[in-house]
Amino acid sequence: MAFSLWLGFLAAAIVIAVTPGPGAVTSMSAGLRYGYGAALRAILGLQTALLIQLAIVAGGLGALLATSALAFDIVKIAGAAYLIWLGVQKWRSPPQPVGDADAPVAPRNLYLQGVLVNLSNPKAIVFIAALVPQFIDPARPQWPQFLIIAATMCAIDTVVMSCYALLVARLRPWLNGARAMRAQNRVFGGVFVGAGVLLASSAHH
Repeated sequence: MAFSLWLGFLAAAIVIAVTPGPGAVTSMSAGLRYGYGAALRAILGLQTALLIQLAIVAGGLGALLATSALAFDIVKIAGAAYLIWLGVQKWRSPPQPVGDADAPVAPRNLYLQGVLVNLSNPKAIVFIAALVPQFIDPARPQWPQFLIIAATMCAIDTVVMSCYALLVARLRPWLNGARAMRAQNRVFGGVFVGAGVLLASSAHH
């Protein structure tokens, strides 16, 4: 991959990463509730899903989601249902102030949650399938180029998601208390449900 081509992809990756989506909500929710250390688990889960999506595109399976309305709709409905379920669980979570001795430790499934949030969005795979081939030089070996693209996307996304998580984590001392925690649960729960509804109502293309 030529350096100029990589710079173009780097710019595209930054724009994609900073655009708020379910991954950013997941990172911020975990960072605000449990701190950055716990949010990093969710962020690593997001990157794992991103690598899987890139592998799907590299293997040609992304074309199936791009062309098959049935396959796209199956993944879309499953992803929307998962986001709505996350939102309901978040909404119903009891308000336990940060730093409370009785507050639960960060759940171990934050990593899996990050994987499922990214992986259950078929639009992400279709978008990657449309974007990535534009930066692949067919005259050169393709797998090394895919590895460069994967490393670039994951590095940028990790930095951006970390910034989101660290930003809200700094607000924890000011958002400590039963009323504040209840409001946080309602806000993030509502955002997850809204993201699920938007995904469910989105068109194939």
